[in-house]
Amino acid sequence: MDNAGIATTFLRMCAGGEVRAAFARFVAADFVHHNAWFPGDRQSLLEAMEQSAAGEPNKSFEPRQVIDGGDRVVVLSHLRRADGDIEMAVVHIARFHDGKIVELWDMGQQIPKDSPNRLGMF
Repeated sequence: MDNAGIATTFLRMCAGGEVRAAFARFVAADFVHHNAWFPGDRQSLLEAMEQSAAGEPNKSFEPRQVIDGGDRVVVLSHLRRADGDIEMAVVHIARFHDGKIVELWDMGQQIPKDSPNRLGMF
């Protein structure tokens, strides 16, 4: 599987509640991340993703665009919260080394229900 496939499979597995399996399969032991809400180590993000998946088991996560830049992959995704009230555009940037994710950045923006842009976020 190429890096783009790894990134999208990892994100889908995490959103679907298979967080530990996704981390075991795709994330390096020395992984770091840049999510501003959690400490930057592997275990902290793993636990946060587990809590998110457990708290919203019916959320929808759909990658919409993937940009493969070799050792960096960007995934733009559509996230629908479980209650259906909030939709987000989420960007993940994954850096790879030897077929494993070693670094991750993520940013999200709520999709306004009354946006004047008819093209939408995707």
